[in-house]
Amino acid sequence: MSLNVKSKLLKKLFEAKGEPVSGQDLADQFGMSRTAIWKHIKDLEKDGYEIGTVRKKGYYLIETPDLVNEANIQKYLMAKKYGRRIRYVDSCPSTQPIALEEEQNGAPDGMIVVAEEQTAGKGRMMRPWSSASGKGIWMSVICRPHLMPQQAPQMTLVAAVAVTRAIEEITGLEPTIKWPNDLLIDGKKITGILTELQADPDRVKAVILGIGINVNHEESDFPEELQTIATSLKIASGQQVNRAQLIAKIADYLELYISMYEKSGFEPIKLVWESYSNTIGKRIRAVLLNETIEGTALGISDEGVLELRLDDGSIRGIFSADIELPKD
Repeated sequence: MSLNVKSKLLKKLFEAKGEPVSGQDLADQFGMSRTAIWKHIKDLEKDGYEIGTVRKKGYYLIETPDLVNEANIQKYLMAKKYGRRIRYVDSCPSTQPIALEEEQNGAPDGMIVVAEEQTAGKGRMMRPWSSASGKGIWMSVICRPHLMPQQAPQMTLVAAVAVTRAIEEITGLEPTIKWPNDLLIDGKKITGILTELQADPDRVKAVILGIGINVNHEESDFPEELQTIATSLKIASGQQVNRAQLIAKIADYLELYISMYEKSGFEPIKLVWESYSNTIGKRIRAVLLNETIEGTALGISDEGVLELRLDDGSIRGIFSADIELPKD
């Protein structure tokens, strides 16, 4: 059964909202026999969908498994472009190379590549990212914003705001943002965002946002060395979180905030970002490639640069660094 037919069949069952859908009507719509439809229904049941039948009336959906496939996500989607095209894979080394290939093949603005599991996920500076199967959100979003190349670095901050707003709305939790791209709850990491740029000298062709979120992990799902520094939405909230619904909400907010950035510049995004920041006004340590400096974080510039007041009163712009809160 092709993924395309499977997704379309699921959409028909979702749209019916629990009411029976005639097998003959489905057969006519898909241009196949009723027996073929029955076989496809059995395939969906193997995937974990619970589907009931009513004699002479048809099939109806009882229970949906926790999968982040196209039909499950789009059931909740409000965005017009983002998330309207989805490539779903069960397992892959990383969604980023797949998204890059899709981008080069002309993927539309807002296409999402999402996996149940990554076997070689990476964060910033090529650090490994633990991506347990069926527990988190491991996805890459292909964005084609109308921006100049020098505006592209701020897309990481735009994405951080979108993901924070989505988590807040779906779970009621209040994440903070650690510059530039980590989301924390109670000081522990739940989300990382990786940005890759495809550009000509005078225009952005695409920005690929790699987003990893620890969603339904138990503490034991993390490697021992991460258990003191990482958490999940389930650990923090005490509730199982619908991953597909959260992805849809992220897509909604990405579309909203990227459009805002294109039309109104970075200033309105900057204000929201700073309201979620866990570093503004605090003394921090910035670990750069060749030096480590300490000072008070003042905020971010219109270019997304972190501004640090050093002990001698001078202001230093930080373009890329690991940020730490010094221990007393």
